[in-house]
Amino acid sequence: MARISIPRAPARAHRAAPAAAASDRPSPARLPRPAVLGRLALSPGDRAVLGLYALTRVGVWLTAYCAAWLFPADPGAKRAPSYLSLWDRWDVGFFRRIAEYGYFSGTGAAGSARPDNREAFFPGYPMALRAVHSVVPGWTLSGLLISFFAGAVAVLALARIARLHTPDEAAGQRAVLFLLASPCAVFLAAGYTEALFLAFALPSWLAAKKGNWALAAALAAGATTVRISGLFLAAGLAVQFLVAGRERRQWRSAPWLLLPALPALAYTWYLHSGTGDWMAWQHAQERGWYRQFHWPWEAWHHTWQGAFSHGQTTGYAVMFQAELLAMVTGVLLLALLVIRRQWPEAVYIGLSLWALGTSYWYMSVPRSTLLWWPLWITLAVWSLRRPWLKTGYLCVAAPLMTVLTLVFTSGRWAG
Repeated sequence: MARISIPRAPARAHRAAPAAAASDRPSPARLPRPAVLGRLALSPGDRAVLGLYALTRVGVWLTAYCAAWLFPADPGAKRAPSYLSLWDRWDVGFFRRIAEYGYFSGTGAAGSARPDNREAFFPGYPMALRAVHSVVPGWTLSGLLISFFAGAVAVLALARIARLHTPDEAAGQRAVLFLLASPCAVFLAAGYTEALFLAFALPSWLAAKKGNWALAAALAAGATTVRISGLFLAAGLAVQFLVAGRERRQWRSAPWLLLPALPALAYTWYLHSGTGDWMAWQHAQERGWYRQFHWPWEAWHHTWQGAFSHGQTTGYAVMFQAELLAMVTGVLLLALLVIRRQWPEAVYIGLSLWALGTSYWYMSVPRSTLLWWPLWITLAVWSLRRPWLKTGYLCVAAPLMTVLTLVFTSGRWAG
């Protein structure tokens, strides 16, 4: 059998190879960046979303400024009220009192001559408010800053979630546009909990979609400190874990999904230590906002009566009409999610609707639509195939958003 010889490279060339390899090494400045940093970098789509967010914030601020001059509390006023006073409305006062005095001290605290049921508000937002106020003068300004920066985080996460549903880059921008132009979008700018909740909840959902369960659970725990809706989010994450593929469902990560319940349990224990009532949160909701349990059909009937029986002033009646419309929208969204077998989103929306739809009457359902990110993503995907949908939505929603911004900042929200 003939021997096959393999020619060798000349010895001189072999010795020169290491030197050549050394000369081809990239300098430190040319080394590729770590993948983690790449994920944190803003893409052109992200920058477009932030630009859209900034423009809509300017629009909301301009609307509030006009409200101060055109709709003052005193029609004969010669000076407009201070700009920050326009945002010091309703729940903002609760958060400020909790941040300043806590739950069991100060005027209006539980057990005082005029209890204000502040136990109904979870501590996450007041804690953030107190932290920001330590470096920013003014409670109202601190709340506005929290909502501003939290809203930026939220819209970035919303856009990235939308891009997971379709390869079209425009889907993320449209989902954000539909959210920011929605009728109750003023609450994303005011010192309320919606923006901060979404800043935790949407990145949590995005982390779960990518199989990072520890991060998803930690962010959901942050959402639970802000609103009871964090528990609905946790339930949706649990379903997402069960339906995830094998490469993303690692059973050793399952205990992380219990983490979001801990803030709610800790808050319950804290309220019990101050009131002796394990149901202090629920009882505060019942005393202050008529959130006693009623069957869904009873809640619908009571809300319908408030909207159309002419027993309420026109301001309250139109709010009840908005509650009914928002509830119908939520039920249709839930049905669509079930038909599409989007079980995690369906669980989150279904629990939200159950909580909102089993009180004496509907309350804050339109505000809660801000937290229904499957709605904004669905509209965005639909609008890519039906361009008229975007135009039609903006023609209806944007004027309503302007009107409700004027209503809120002029002090006429509650009737």
